[in-house]
Amino acid sequence: MRSILARSVRSIDWPLVGALSVLMAIGLVLAYSISTNPVSPNPALFRKQLIYVLAGICAFVFFSTINYRIWMVYSKVIYLGCIVALVGVLVVGVTIRGTTGWISLGITTFQPVEFAKIGLIFFLAKYFSDHGRHFFLWRHTIISGIATVALIGLVLVQPDFGSAIVLAGIWFLMLLVVGIPRKHVIALISIFLIAAAIGWMFVLKPYQKDRIMTFLNPQLDTQGVGYNVRQSIIAVGSGRIIGRGFGLGSQSQLKFLPEAETDFIFAVLAEEFGLVGALTLLAGLLFLVYRLVATAQRTQDNFAAYSALGLASLLTVQSFVNIGMNVGLAPVTGIPLPFLSSGGSSLLSLCIAFGIMSNIIYDVRTRGSHSALGFKDRV
Repeated sequence: MRSILARSVRSIDWPLVGALSVLMAIGLVLAYSISTNPVSPNPALFRKQLIYVLAGICAFVFFSTINYRIWMVYSKVIYLGCIVALVGVLVVGVTIRGTTGWISLGITTFQPVEFAKIGLIFFLAKYFSDHGRHFFLWRHTIISGIATVALIGLVLVQPDFGSAIVLAGIWFLMLLVVGIPRKHVIALISIFLIAAAIGWMFVLKPYQKDRIMTFLNPQLDTQGVGYNVRQSIIAVGSGRIIGRGFGLGSQSQLKFLPEAETDFIFAVLAEEFGLVGALTLLAGLLFLVYRLVATAQRTQDNFAAYSALGLASLLTVQSFVNIGMNVGLAPVTGIPLPFLSSGGSSLLSLCIAFGIMSNIIYDVRTRGSHSALGFKDRV
């Protein structure tokens, strides 16, 4: 028992733990602030988030002790499991705010797409590590693209436009890391523009079109679709340098800011803790991305390298979209801010992924830092 505990402690990357702890602590502070607002207090919000954080910590520790190569061996099985889960949510899923993206587990709900993002990363990491040297051939770009589009299609049916953007962003950024030819990049961008036009005409729901049009011109509907963004921008701006103070944000405390605990959690942070709080959040996220990229450059295993870069892509895209919609730089898509937004699926899936990354970092420490499979040459 003592040897198992000692091995668990050795396998944990403590700098990673430090950054994750800061981010989750910020999320808990904001959840408590929102849950104790004077208009409609909801103590259960904080209690649930605390349980999710504790579960996430346990998941991180557990997965950090498992040899990461098992996820490479079972990457296809994990991917197929993601497909089954996304199909299942369309059949037996719970609809919340117009999106059928959750499966009820009785006392809580489970959102498969959050785990599908991680599953896609491992699937692509395995495929890219097997064929990375041959990505000058179109067929590998197409095959990896089909695998990604299959998940995106199931997510769009829910519909969850924000998660679809994240899935596409993971694939595209990982392709750039592999080093596909420039003509492939130009062709993919052209295909994306054509698909966007088709999606606008035949796929997007009216409310999704309204969100995009309001993003382009916030004055179109200041009391309807544009109301959320307008209140969020007011909250962010009112925080100034050091913020209004814990629990003193008028927009969030008086319920002017809709979905404060999820979509617009960044606005709550900026209002109550100002630029200082926002920069602390960004520093934590940037450290995680740096740690992942540095690990990718040092590991001997291409699967580990692509997995780390895939997770870095997920963090980058999802954080950019969420913070962007909070400050009016991106359309509102209903996507969580990593480690801060309330909800168990996003937090738990990220803790699992970073637990696996911790094991990869441990492997780098014990085996050395030479890129034996030629990954550095492609970066």
